[in-house]
Amino acid sequence: MPPSLAFANLIRLFNQTGTLLLIFPTLWSLFLASEGWPRLKLLLIFILGSFLMRSAGVIMNDLADRSFDREVQRTRHRPLASGQLTPSQALAFLAVLLGLAAILLWLLNPLTLLLSPVALLLAGIYPFCKRFIHIPQLVLGLAFGWGGVMAWAAVRNELDLSAWVLFAATVCWAMVYDTIYAIQDKDDDQRIGVKSTAILFGSYTWLGVGIAGSVMLACLSLVARINHLGIEYSLTLMGVAVILGYQVLLLRSKISGEQAFSLFKQHIWIGALILGGILMGLP
Repeated sequence: MPPSLAFANLIRLFNQTGTLLLIFPTLWSLFLASEGWPRLKLLLIFILGSFLMRSAGVIMNDLADRSFDREVQRTRHRPLASGQLTPSQALAFLAVLLGLAAILLWLLNPLTLLLSPVALLLAGIYPFCKRFIHIPQLVLGLAFGWGGVMAWAAVRNELDLSAWVLFAATVCWAMVYDTIYAIQDKDDDQRIGVKSTAILFGSYTWLGVGIAGSVMLACLSLVARINHLGIEYSLTLMGVAVILGYQVLLLRSKISGEQAFSLFKQHIWIGALILGGILMGLP
């Protein structure tokens, strides 16, 4: 395999689902804080920054998990696990990505710059959480939600209640979709000792997902109340509730890895629905 293709596979260049799941909460925050379309500069910085940080995050994950990845059917062909790239090559690429992200940060206000080390810390500790805690999905949610906190700070130069409620909604959303995602590797994870909410919840995964989804919807409803969003936003939340309810019903029965991945990808549409609702519902 050409090195360029191995580096592309390392950052999942041909599968940007994770990037979109990181971008959407950031866009929710940008548009709400701006009370409409944000400045083009901020929009470009946070879209590019989301791509860079998600790419950096998966490199950190693969560096930490390369021995585990060799034992999992779905991940054994990843560039580090299969030996297509060495750890030193991955670290060099990681340094480039983080350097580019740092350049973007210097274009933002001091508060956003002050918040940025938390994003790096969360991205760095997440890969190791699955060794020690049964809810690593919570840490992933904190990492993905922090982009929205930074986006709010970049627009308003302060953090008010809406920023934190959106953050809580994003954390719960990540608990939903990453629990579903973890179903794909549940058997392999149990065998090698990797922890996840899919294992923790077991036959009650549907209930765990349902509770997290309900709290997410409650937080998003509170956002509407605080920001006086219109009926259009409420209607999109009803659509989100229908999708989540359908997924919970399916999870009451055992589903295959392929079905789990299909349900996971539906969350791109959930993120887009919420963004559309914000845009249409702004006063």
